[in-house]
Amino acid sequence: MISWLVAGAPFPPVESALDTPNGLLAASRHLDAQRLAEAYALGIFPWYSPGDPVLWWCPDPRMVLVPAEFHVSRSLRKRLRATAHSSREQVLVDRDFGEVIAACGDTRAANEGTWITPEIRRAYAALHARDLAHSIEVRRGDELIGGLYGVSLGRMFYGESMFTREPDRSKIALATLVQIMLRENVPVIDCQQASSHLRSLGGRQISRAVFCDHVANAVRRDPIDWSNWTRGPLNELLAGY
Repeated sequence: MISWLVAGAPFPPVESALDTPNGLLAASRHLDAQRLAEAYALGIFPWYSPGDPVLWWCPDPRMVLVPAEFHVSRSLRKRLRATAHSSREQVLVDRDFGEVIAACGDTRAANEGTWITPEIRRAYAALHARDLAHSIEVRRGDELIGGLYGVSLGRMFYGESMFTREPDRSKIALATLVQIMLRENVPVIDCQQASSHLRSLGGRQISRAVFCDHVANAVRRDPIDWSNWTRGPLNELLAGY
């Protein structure tokens, strides 16, 4: 049995999440930026299908990527170094957050259906307006060819979704995010749920208890000043791979 959250009600303890399905904690009727911020500060995230109530999750174990453990294959390293010196493609932060989240939703819908509903788009756009959600974008001129978005609280980054329209462009965005996190002393990127793709990039699982203890400390630290990363292309960050 899970909790039904009415407006203003606190989340139940994450330890009360179900074992099956793994991590299902609560449900609610609506989603907004304030509820999202409260959830992420506790290590909780939403994931649900169109037409369903908003479902809130905190699985055990939790997939994370430690930036210092990011794995780069030989072929990806070649792509990253080429992008570092490219005059045709640029890696940017927050050029158009709304376009990135829409692209993530459109790509998933084409492949397997999407949970990135209009309600999700509005709520994360509101988080972005509060400087709590950000996008990494790979562009060729004005054309968006890959990227990702996620939530940033204190010294914690929660990856939400990524997409690519050409080979490896989502990985280029992730590699850029990793370099930003290394420079900002962010030791963990939340990846939510395990996948072979994330494992191939260095992701690993940790217990919910360890993850939530880390989050509780990380979100209280001074937040990243994202304006430092929005001033122009970040291709040079990829030169060290």
